Amino acid sequence: METLFEILAIVQIAAGLYLLWQGIQWLAYVRRRLKTDPGFFAPHTAVICPCRGMEPGLERNLVSLCEFAHQNYEVFFVLASESDAAYSIVKRVAASSRVKASVVIAGKPQNCSEKVNNLRTVVEQLPPEFEVLVFTDSDGRPGKSWLHHLVAPLTDSRIGATTTMRWFIPNHGDLPTALLAAWNASVVTMLGDHQKNFCWGGGTAIRRKLFEEIGMLDVWQYSFSDDYSLTTMVERTGRGIVFLPECLTVSYVQSDYSGLLEFTNRQVTVTRVYRHNMWAAAFATHFLYCLTAVVGLYLALSLTIASRPAFHVMSLLVLPFLLASIRGAIRVIGATEALPPFRAQIMAQSWMYILLTMVVPFLYLLNFLSSFGRRLRWRGIDYELISPEQTRVLTP
Repeated sequence: METLFEILAIVQIAAGLYLLWQGIQWLAYVRRRLKTDPGFFAPHTAVICPCRGMEPGLERNLVSLCEFAHQNYEVFFVLASESDAAYSIVKRVAASSRVKASVVIAGKPQNCSEKVNNLRTVVEQLPPEFEVLVFTDSDGRPGKSWLHHLVAPLTDSRIGATTTMRWFIPNHGDLPTALLAAWNASVVTMLGDHQKNFCWGGGTAIRRKLFEEIGMLDVWQYSFSDDYSLTTMVERTGRGIVFLPECLTVSYVQSDYSGLLEFTNRQVTVTRVYRHNMWAAAFATHFLYCLTAVVGLYLALSLTIASRPAFHVMSLLVLPFLLASIRGAIRVIGATEALPPFRAQIMAQSWMYILLTMVVPFLYLLNFLSSFGRRLRWRGIDYELISPEQTRVLTP
């Protein structure tokens, strides 16, 4: 047992050091990007925001989409039905917007998710003068320069799409909400200065010409995931997806244990269906971390009960936890530098991102074990993900 644990611990320490080095590189990339001048490229842009139901700070989130320091854009809010609980707020925000804002009713989805159906409906109706499409979510609260920074790099035709990621700020410090924030923070450092980036549906920009060339409307017709399917099609063109940490998007969040599991299980299930290699690598990484922790704790307890020395076991056990916490601290540093207006809030809650990072792999392991099915719920609608190209809507 001791030999097994020592092997596992050494592997985890090596992996932890490698991931720590990646974290340092990520922070360096964040700092380089924050010093980069976005340039003057400001094409006619359509900002498309699908909405469904109420969520914390919804009205303020939607208002932020109408306040960008970008002279040449319009906002399109889209819902499936006028009976949606968010409809009245969406109408009010659109009516009072200083930029042109429209409300589109897309109807119920047939063979895709409601979000994808909403996006397809707006894109199909867009006038030809829009050169860039920007997809965002109703739960984010981007800053005034967000849109310009997201769109400007597209002046380089070698770039297929630009993207960013959310940063959860809990409304309350209860454990399920804190776990959700820590869980999500680990995703942020998956994106960086490399060729393995993926589009995030809450903040992605793409030239309309490329969007049409890759046939996204046809792909989306049967898709559940808007962002993973877009990622796949952009990758096939050989163009890169550029991560923009300067566009990191704050999202205020509040959750109970049921909501925590629904959200995290859904993300991992969708990843298994659409990005199986990524899912498999993450599963192996988190499984080995959890196995090492469990074996180490059992061994340390057994040695202590037997009145035998357990210092070497505890030392090997603590190191992976310590490395994970340091990576969490690096994420906090990067987030506070990318989001100066929220620095105080993030720092006040930094314990969530640093300490809970040590146990987040156990939540991920639970997500992986729950992801072998293909049925999931998203904002009150049940779906079956038959394949990346086939989705069944189960809720009438």
